[in-house]
This record gives sequence, C-alpha cells and structure tokens, in this order.
Amino acid sequence: MPEETVTDVFEDHRPVLFGVAYRMLGRVADAEDVVQDAWLRWSGADRTQVREPRAFLVRITSRLALDRLRQVQARRESYVGPWLPEPLPTDLAGPVPDGAERTVFTESVTLAVLVVMESLSPLERAVFVLREAFGYPYAEIAGTLDRSEAAVRQLAGRARRHVAERTPRYEVDPERQRALTERFLAAAAGDDLPGLLDLLAADTRLVGDSGGRAKAPLRVIESADKVARFLAGVARSAPAGLEFTVREINGGVAALVHLAGVPDSVIQLGVRDGRIQTVYIVRNPDKLGALATR
Repeated sequence: MPEETVTDVFEDHRPVLFGVAYRMLGRVADAEDVVQDAWLRWSGADRTQVREPRAFLVRITSRLALDRLRQVQARRESYVGPWLPEPLPTDLAGPVPDGAERTVFTESVTLAVLVVMESLSPLERAVFVLREAFGYPYAEIAGTLDRSEAAVRQLAGRARRHVAERTPRYEVDPERQRALTERFLAAAAGDDLPGLLDLLAADTRLVGDSGGRAKAPLRVIESADKVARFLAGVARSAPAGLEFTVREINGGVAALVHLAGVPDSVIQLGVRDGRIQTVYIVRNPDKLGALATR
C-alpha cells in the first residue's frame, strides 16, 4: 500500500479512533496519545492481512486505550478533589465526526455520562463504549478484547444498567440551555443571590475539579442555598478582566471563562424542568490548555 494511501486511510478513521479513546479515558491528551500510538502500529503493520482497516484500527485503539485506562485509574485514586472529564469542544471541526456520527458522538460524551462511566471497571467501560456508542456486534467486541462473547454480553448488560440508573436526565434543548446559562452567568457575576436561588433546584449540586491546581471546592457542594452562597462569594473575590464565551462543549452548552486571554475554567449546567440540577466547574489548568487552541 503506497505511503499516501496508508496515511489517508488512517486519517479517514481518526475521528472514530479519537471518539473511542476519549470516551474510554476522559482526557483529550490521553486520547490523542493513544491515537498516535495506533498510527505507529498501523504504519508498521503487515497490512496485506488487513481486510477491514476500520475494524483493525478500532481493535488496536481499544486495546491501547484499555491499557492506558488501567494506568490512569491508579493515578486518579490520589486525585485531589472531585474528578471531571477534560472538556472537549464539539462545535468545531477536528476530532469530532460530521453528520450522523457526530450526533452519536455528542450524545455519548456529555459530562453526566462520562462521570458515571468513571465508576465502571476498565473492561465494562470498553465494552460499553464499543457497544452503546458504536454499535459493534458482541462477537466483534469479544475478539477485540480477547474475551468470550458470553462474558462480553454480561459486561455490556451490567454496564448498561449501571449507566442508565445513575445518569441524570437533563434537558438538552440548546436554546433553553443557552438562555439559562446566560442568566446564570449574569446572576453569578453580579453577586445576585436571589437571582441565583431563583435558577437553582432545591437539591442542586456543584462539582468542582481543580486537581489541587486552582481554587475550587474539594467536596461536592449540595443544596441551592450553599451553592448560591458559594458562587456569590466567588463573584465577590473574582479578579477583574474575566471574559465569558458560550460554547458547545461535550455536546452541550457551556461557558468558557478566560482571564487575560487564557482559559481559566469551564462551567456547564445540568438542567431539568427549567431548573439547574448540577453545576460542573473544571478549573484544573492541565485540562484547559487544549481549549486555547480550539
């Protein structure tokens, strides 16, 4: 196969490979590393025996991502504070597919789903991604992961039930999300406690991810009163020059906050019945660097 063709075939499938790796790992940098490793395996493989490049590449990527997931899970046990996935812009071209594949991609990379997937075992997560997000047959997943088809079916059923039971049911209408996000930002930035309380559900939760690298709560804050008072306190001590941009991140409306032109945080709201149920805030600078170039 000519070198140009080898590269073109891989690039054609790169969005799918990135999608597999990101959903399994929850970090853009880790997913990109896995895809690069997959390229090295592909470029050095005996491709005369490859009948279906996509299946071959997905198999390589899945196994590499599974190995990487087992490594990073050990590191996450010592992570400072709550862990959230690395924000992924889904409103730009790049690693995000187009057309029908894009719809499936964005639905399965929401923060709510990825957070729940963190509680799956590495094998359960791999099976869930390949089956639920990509619709691969059980027999093919079994071959990819070197497991029996019966074992894969069992893993898939367990993972599916776990995710369905624990994933919050949020509204996804983008216009309503945008309007509520803008109202939330105005109330928070204006130290408007009554305005915040009017937007929050009684059992609102705020989950902040700083990794110990920035100011953020080290525990989940629960109840509308506590969340509103925390946000109002943040507004009073916020530095001058913060800028807010509403973006599509992880398939939903989110606010990207810049300070002096540098990404400072990402804020995304989980909304149900017109009220904010969850406030996700990512402030770990290690998870924001890619946003400066996207």
